[in-house]
Amino acid sequence: MPNYLVQAILVTLFCCLPFGIVSIVYAAQVNGKEQAGDLSGARQASRLAKKWVWTGFFSGVVFMLLYFGIMVFAAVLGG
Repeated sequence: MPNYLVQAILVTLFCCLPFGIVSIVYAAQVNGKEQAGDLSGARQASRLAKKWVWTGFFSGVVFMLLYFGIMVFAAVLGG
């Protein structure tokens, strides 16, 4: 099952640090739980890692859009 570690690191670096860290924590748990035989726990950690990766990605996109919108609005009013 996928651990989403690469995606979690990319989200942490480029989108949203807090949600990215949470996704890294869950992603790091997947392989260990799978090797220990806890397939249910590994599936849950994988699912939560994916959830936090997407939450961080969309939060980062929304924040960037709001930031650029405010900058454009400020430039129009100031110009």
